Amino acid sequence: MSLRWDNDPPFSMQLADGSIAGISIDSAREVLQGLGCEVRLVRLPWARALRDLEQGRLDVLTGAFRKPEREVYAHFSGVIEEPSRNILFMHREAAARWPVSELLQLRDTPFRLGAQIDVSYGPGYQKLIQTPAFHERMEFSATRLNLWRMVAKGRIDGVIADEHSGQQELADLGLSELILATPVVVSSEGAETAFSKKSVASEFVQRYAEALRRQIAEGRYAQIRQRYLQP
Repeated sequence: MSLRWDNDPPFSMQLADGSIAGISIDSAREVLQGLGCEVRLVRLPWARALRDLEQGRLDVLTGAFRKPEREVYAHFSGVIEEPSRNILFMHREAAARWPVSELLQLRDTPFRLGAQIDVSYGPGYQKLIQTPAFHERMEFSATRLNLWRMVAKGRIDGVIADEHSGQQELADLGLSELILATPVVVSSEGAETAFSKKSVASEFVQRYAEALRRQIAEGRYAQIRQRYLQP
């Protein structure tokens, strides 16, 4: 089974020794190997991973949100793992200028938002980008690393990211004092594991979901999380 990874700590990342690990990687790899699969890790940006999943070149994609257009080409495991929140991160000056509590409060402001290509951030984000003037000011990139750099250089004012991933990436980049986590929760729905319909049978997806539930019930998933999240 080919399993997607990219630099998305603490869920997926390359460690100092060159190995690939993270919460999602360790969990999925354990489950897949327990089902008798050999796991091949493939590094792909998100938009490319979705295309490869659709075309059958990628078998497994963790951290995916179920959407009607994706259900055409992908099986979904169901929400099994504890949901994590996507929040808005802002440049320190932007946070002082726009002390908002909801994303849509930025719709009629000159705020410049950065987002990853083809990433789903929830209904509030979808409403926001339907405002033509706001959408025109947005910057899109295949990787969050580019977006953090744009914020640091003042090209954009903020980025949406998973709260754990964002905080760890900013710490690694030395930008935690410049780019701040805000109380704006953009989405908190649970992500799922997606499987290509061209290469994976629905029966296998059910077995995967059952094995993941056992991993959680037996405490192994909590042990995996503890490896990467600070208490």
